[in-house]
Amino acid sequence: MPAVRLLPSSEAEDLLALTRDLCAKELLPRVARAEREEEFPREVFTLLGRAGLLTLPYPEEFGGGGQPYEIYLQVLEEIGSAWASVGVGVSVHALSCFPVFAFGSDEQRRRWLPDMLSGEKLGAYCLSEAHAGSDPAAMRARAVRDGDAYVLNGAKAWTTHGGRADFYTVMARTSDDGARGISCFHVPAGTPGLEFDKPEEKMGLTGSTTATVRLENVRIPADHLIGAEGQGLAIALASLDAGRLGIAAVATGLAQCALDHAVAYAKEREAFGKPIIAHQGLGFLLADMAAAVESARATYLSAARFKDAGHPYARQASIAKLTATDNAMKVTTDAVQVLGGAGYTRDFPVERLMREAKVMQIFEGTNQIQRLVISRGL
Repeated sequence: MPAVRLLPSSEAEDLLALTRDLCAKELLPRVARAEREEEFPREVFTLLGRAGLLTLPYPEEFGGGGQPYEIYLQVLEEIGSAWASVGVGVSVHALSCFPVFAFGSDEQRRRWLPDMLSGEKLGAYCLSEAHAGSDPAAMRARAVRDGDAYVLNGAKAWTTHGGRADFYTVMARTSDDGARGISCFHVPAGTPGLEFDKPEEKMGLTGSTTATVRLENVRIPADHLIGAEGQGLAIALASLDAGRLGIAAVATGLAQCALDHAVAYAKEREAFGKPIIAHQGLGFLLADMAAAVESARATYLSAARFKDAGHPYARQASIAKLTATDNAMKVTTDAVQVLGGAGYTRDFPVERLMREAKVMQIFEGTNQIQRLVISRGL
């Protein structure tokens, strides 16, 4: 059952209706097989881009949808409820576009954003390193100025769309001045020296390719620097605030999907002469799951409204990411419990949803890091 929405305009209602229709016709029929066979659905991103759903929060003048984050995140939740790997990919692509939009020059925006925002080019975001996940200031990847170019060397771990993207937003060190020595670069796919390790073999989100990106004397023009030298970590952290809201929305969609499957099963399965949903013990479990989904949705929407109003929202984004992903892990685990032995088999999707929920507590900043951000903000 689709979540009930309180939308501010008929345009937003039409957007959600379009999204649901695309999800029903193009995503849901493919998700189980694609995840089982670890198939990356590149053409789905092109389809979403051409439908105007890939980069909704960006201005229309650059090819975006001009929608507030409150609406964009609800679209993202719908996509996440149908296919979490695609939902995460849409969020990562929006994250990869953000530095050029927010910190790029007018010339960079004119040159790169139209293709980025049309869906013709898919992005990847290269921040983490194997030894520097939660501590990005410890990164070692380096960019050295050489005349009218920069030469990049190093490795970036856990890159969503690694080896499949058309451009890479890369953070690399331009000086040894700690957190102030990191800069941000736009690296097109196909640049000589840009190599990729074998994709990671993951417990979930297997339809989303994740790989280490290797930079071996990657030479890019100096005008591919985004913002100023030394501004990279500030750009990365600003990008992550928006990205955390995206993951909160996808996690909420994942949890809604698990709840829907659990309720449907509980209405049909009988024990002791009546549907199991009529037994108080199970009914209360489902009630707690519903409360968790609704509270996650309310939390990410509240954070989105802070962002849309132009207020600082880092703490709200961390709270939304923490709440939504912890709740998704709990709801999907409980969905497996509702289905009992059937839930532990691949005949039903809830076991896959449970595996997919786990990583959402880890990427875009672990939930321990979210608690650190929140506590510092207090």
